[in-house]
Amino acid sequence: MRKLLTFLFLLLSCFTFAQHNNHHVHQRAIEFPDIPSYHTMICDFHIHTVFSDGSVWPNIRIQEALRDSVDAVSMTEHLEYQPHRADIAHPDRNRSYEVAEQAARPYDLIVVNGAEITRFLPPGHSNAIFIKDANKLMIEDSVEVFREANRQGAFTFWNHPNWIAQQRDGIAKLTPMHRYLIKEGLLHGIEVINDLTFSEEALQIALDHDLTIMATSDIHGLVDWQYNISEGGHRPVTLVFAKEKTADGIKEGLMNRRTVGWFNNTLVGREDVLLPLIDACLTVVKTQYQGISAVLDLTIENNSDVEFILANQSDYSFHANTDIVIIHPNTTTTLQVKTLEQVKDLSLKFKVLNAVSAPKTHPDIVIPIQILDE
Repeated sequence: MRKLLTFLFLLLSCFTFAQHNNHHVHQRAIEFPDIPSYHTMICDFHIHTVFSDGSVWPNIRIQEALRDSVDAVSMTEHLEYQPHRADIAHPDRNRSYEVAEQAARPYDLIVVNGAEITRFLPPGHSNAIFIKDANKLMIEDSVEVFREANRQGAFTFWNHPNWIAQQRDGIAKLTPMHRYLIKEGLLHGIEVINDLTFSEEALQIALDHDLTIMATSDIHGLVDWQYNISEGGHRPVTLVFAKEKTADGIKEGLMNRRTVGWFNNTLVGREDVLLPLIDACLTVVKTQYQGISAVLDLTIENNSDVEFILANQSDYSFHANTDIVIIHPNTTTTLQVKTLEQVKDLSLKFKVLNAVSAPKTHPDIVIPIQILDE
């Protein structure tokens, strides 16, 4: 009997320990809420496989995307750069897309056809996605290839404009060719975020010339290794705000510049979509004064993967925090607000330090609070 009780105790202890640890296991799925009138679609539209200079087969890219809960991807192989041609000869430049699309068919994952137009600067490297036939983009003229992409109904964007291999100072700069492509409506977006880099200059170009803000992984190796997924990292993605959860809905959102980039726990986008996204992420779920005191327990739920870093801009101070507060992802965080007297309502104003709406510019948010009688 004693042995049986000992065994049951050990079994219960192991179960309790396992439950406790599982609660803290990193969840890799990328999660963001919808915003009013739009679905938030998580997209990575710059990906490579062995069909150009990547290291894995397209079906592995699909498995990675499924693990990250990405909604849409594109295999954007280099058209002109084929370092594996001796081992993987493929005269059909659509083949990577076809393999990926077939692998994704059993799942709720959108795969769009795409390719990387690989040129010296100008125009540098650019992606054309939502194309019909990559083979028809094998055109020598660097402007005509954009015309062909647009004839196919493509969305085109300038890749890594801060790439030091083409911009030694790492500063994105428009060339006369880029200005021509923009003027003619042939270039629609620009990567503000590529892989491990962020470009303030590219963000300013996007704002000045009405280009869509893009964020991509440009992954060549394994997503898990490049972004330390097991340690809580994440791939860069473009959040597209779409009217419907379809390829056409995503394309319409891209063409109308409704995007936010997510990179290194930072959101980058125009305020007209960035602020509604932050507002959708944060919800006040409980308010209660500590007894008869004027210290208000304010519980905020964050239903996103962002760990928000907020700087207090209001007249109120906090009982257990400085003016910098952290709102933890996918859980609730309680702040103790000193309101000087018990009130029925108030507003807190914060600057979101890990959100960027323009170079060196962080947006302000206002959280309205109603204190309900118990």
